[in-house]
Amino acid sequence: MRELSLHILDIAQNSVAAGAKHIAIEVNENEAGFFVFRVSDDGCGMDAQMLRRVRDPFVTSRKTRKVGLGIPFMDMVTQQCGGRLDIASEPGKGTELAAYFAADNIDRPPLGDLADSIAVLLAGAPQIELHFKYSCAGGSFIFTTQEMRDILGDACDFANPEIYVWLRQYLGQQLAALQGRL
Repeated sequence: MRELSLHILDIAQNSVAAGAKHIAIEVNENEAGFFVFRVSDDGCGMDAQMLRRVRDPFVTSRKTRKVGLGIPFMDMVTQQCGGRLDIASEPGKGTELAAYFAADNIDRPPLGDLADSIAVLLAGAPQIELHFKYSCAGGSFIFTTQEMRDILGDACDFANPEIYVWLRQYLGQQLAALQGRL
């Protein structure tokens, strides 16, 4: 994947597949000299043996294929960019993944369309509770699905095309404003 937003989406979709009801995504453009993203969930988690093996591309929990390249590739990219990949997990409690990239590393993939990745995640799994936080030099922004549900009530269906389009535009505008692109 060429953009970090797609890696974030892939990891969050793994959380959905692991039965997560709550997912937190945090992106910080400069955390002590690192660009960092975190994805944490309350899914089924991994036991110690799987946690040790999860960086191996020939290990996956999926039944549809025999390789899992998402985590191994992310691990390689973080290391190439002067960072690291931290993963903590416990069966029955969930998983947290944190990817660190040296903030000024020229080889760090671009962030990409984070607003679209969040909207796609919610359209594909409208039942999850999402807490999304984005921070950069321009400030920070927090979005939660609970706030949307409080406002829209029963009409809140993230798979609804009108809500999807609005959400995509809203998130895009908020992120662009923080990044100084408006």
